[in-house]
Amino acid sequence: MQSESELYNYELVDGELVPKMSPTSPHSRTQKRSLRLLDDWCETSGCGEVNPEWTVALQRRRLDWAPVPDLAYISYARVPADWDGEGPCPGIPELVVEIISPGQTFGELTQKATDYLQAGVDRVWVVDIKAQSVTIFRRDELPQTVQANEAISDPLLPGLEIPVFRLFGKAPQED
Repeated sequence: MQSESELYNYELVDGELVPKMSPTSPHSRTQKRSLRLLDDWCETSGCGEVNPEWTVALQRRRLDWAPVPDLAYISYARVPADWDGEGPCPGIPELVVEIISPGQTFGELTQKATDYLQAGVDRVWVVDIKAQSVTIFRRDELPQTVQANEAISDPLLPGLEIPVFRLFGKAPQED
């Protein structure tokens, strides 16, 4: 049997290792769908790569911070030429995706999105499975919530267009 410490991934926050919640099945399915859609775009565009549970080395309140977002995308323009493909994300990603887990609140992930933006990440998507929506955070702009019957597109990710309902596996209900 595994010890409790073996059941968690950890993030470095304020100099301490903090366990990351173990995802539920709906969370994992949403993460898998999001990864597929972003990875297909990466392969088609040739712009960069996206990975799940990829540690990102950042600074938060002048301390080392190593969050493990559900997904992280980094363009090849930000990847050092000598990167061997091992270890944490090799630079500050353009996009991180956080999916609200049971026990987490939208407010907690809003604060985490703010921390990501202050650390240099360009976009943060907070995915809300219950609300079937994605809230997009950008530096120096108000957050934008995109509903299941709308699509995500962004000049930062040229050519990307994801109907939000595809993250949740079903088409929105007609009124």
